[in-house]
Amino acid sequence: MNTFKLGGVHPEENKIARNHSTETFALPQKAVVFVSQHLGAPSTPVVQKGERVKTGQLLAKADAFICANTHSPYTGVITKIDLATDFNGYKKPAFYIDVEQDEWEEGIDTSDSIERDIKLEPQQIIERIKDRGIVGLGGAAFPTHVKYMIPNDKKAEYLIINAVECEPYLTSDTRVLLEHSEEVLIGIEIMKKALGVKYAKVGIENNKPEAIAQMQKAAKDFEGTEIVPLKTKYPQGAEKQLVYALTKREIPSGKLPIEVGCVVNNVGTALAIYYAVQKNRPLIDNILTYTGKDVKENKNLLVRVGTPIRSIIDYCGGLPESTGKIISGGPMMGKAIVNIDAPTVKTTSSILVMTEKESKRKTQTNCLRCGKCVSACPMGLEPIQLSLLSKQHRWEEAEKECAMDCIECGCCLFTCPAGQPLLDLIRVAKSNIGAIRRERSKK
Repeated sequence: MNTFKLGGVHPEENKIARNHSTETFALPQKAVVFVSQHLGAPSTPVVQKGERVKTGQLLAKADAFICANTHSPYTGVITKIDLATDFNGYKKPAFYIDVEQDEWEEGIDTSDSIERDIKLEPQQIIERIKDRGIVGLGGAAFPTHVKYMIPNDKKAEYLIINAVECEPYLTSDTRVLLEHSEEVLIGIEIMKKALGVKYAKVGIENNKPEAIAQMQKAAKDFEGTEIVPLKTKYPQGAEKQLVYALTKREIPSGKLPIEVGCVVNNVGTALAIYYAVQKNRPLIDNILTYTGKDVKENKNLLVRVGTPIRSIIDYCGGLPESTGKIISGGPMMGKAIVNIDAPTVKTTSSILVMTEKESKRKTQTNCLRCGKCVSACPMGLEPIQLSLLSKQHRWEEAEKECAMDCIECGCCLFTCPAGQPLLDLIRVAKSNIGAIRRERSKK
């Protein structure tokens, strides 16, 4: 069974919501849409307070190379453009919208018909992806069109589609595979055309047999696209690990997948690209999983960007008394939600309600020198050594020990019997090394 070669762990899967079909969540009465929802330079607002906007209308324009457009998920009046608090507790510029009944921007196809004929040429596809504000839906929110602007000295050979969904609890990608298999495969054909490649490999962990079977059946009509079952092992969906599992090519330290002829995108991104190119729809909604061991109703929901997280929690029965932590994303790499009044964004893949017992860290004791963190690290690093260097502020030594290669998967933290805050300390080291590198570049 295909997999990566170093480390990895197998946390309890907890795919509680996997068999729950996606429901369309009702539009909120009031919405807050952040001006920028991507990695890179901020977008520039192109509408004003008091303006009435239509669903799909451009709200903020990308003016830099690594940047993305933001579109209105709603029809309504912009009551103000002001700071709003995100789920992390940070204040960011946002559009406040009083929501009305949908009136779509002209030229957007809202029908459910499947469009198979790809009419746009490669450069037109890339421009459409940029225009429609598509970002990576695997979590990083990197502007997707940038990945398709391949440098002249590089050549893409494979399109890699991450449909692994290796994080415990998350099931939204599984629902995409089951409910939109043909649209995803057309999206993959669009991406192949934009890149000028013949072959695509879709990696799916073998704990999703129904999704694998359905995608393999549907893929028979799409030449050059292979559905590859992968061993269930975390972090199978990490970029470097996925590329190795599917192609046996190793991405060098500090390099991107294009160095080994690969471009990697999430399956949700493939679906978003289908809608952008074939339907002219901007990225204004996504499927997210609401889940947890004690929640009243586990669900997969199609939610418009800008929906208050609190309204989703209320719809699914409210927070259980046992709630210890609420997370956006999975338990391994997700981030704690400190403000449930915050709106969803393009990359909100889940709202995970963890119990107090689950969310408590192990009691920290002295390192046992057991080496479990080293065995678990999928990057072949020595987490305990890096954490000690971080404690002592020895940033340059940590850099030499390849701290920047850490993918922050949390395998070391998960496996440590002494409850050492290994990942926390490595993140501190990476932050300081990044600052040192920026200073070096100025000289």
